[in-house]
Amino acid sequence: MKIPLVVALTGLAISLAAPAFAQEKDAVDSQIRQQLDALGEKYDEAFNNGDAAALAATFTRDAVLVNDTGPVYGREAIEKYYADLFLKVHLSNWLTTIDQNSPHVVGTAGNEMWATGEWSGTIQGHNFGPIRSKGYVSSIAVREGDVWKKRMQMSNVARNSQVGLAISFAAPAFAQEKETVDPQIIEQLAARAQQIH
Repeated sequence: MKIPLVVALTGLAISLAAPAFAQEKDAVDSQIRQQLDALGEKYDEAFNNGDAAALAATFTRDAVLVNDTGPVYGREAIEKYYADLFLKVHLSNWLTTIDQNSPHVVGTAGNEMWATGEWSGTIQGHNFGPIRSKGYVSSIAVREGDVWKKRMQMSNVARNSQVGLAISFAAPAFAQEKETVDPQIIEQLAARAQQIH
């Protein structure tokens, strides 16, 4: 009787210890977490200042930005995308919050991390707003020397979010070099979104 009890207790101890070990192995040390938080703060600050060059500087040379208007490839194109966006709208109160259980190590070298979180901000267009909005973000950051940069970032606008309507219609015009959507349409969509909330 004692041997089955010992085996059962050993199995219980291993099953309780294994998840804790797995969490420790995947955990990011506090110094790296602080560096990644600093990267996020630079990103948010650049948004709030309307500084496309500083925003693009948070990305690697070969980065990809994916949002509801489609992918944007490379730091130069990302800078142009944001410069064009800042001509159309003013963004303020921008804040990106990384989930408590993020970031996570990618691979074994510890030079790549992935994280998920939320963003929120206020958008003011020439003919609409201010509109408060939020959405979700996922990203992969890589270490270049002693500096962390974004290699890939994906974001979306939360369902029924007012600003998503404005950005979705305003951004493709200059990101994809298509015709600009009539500002009255954007105003009507923003007004309709406010009625929903």
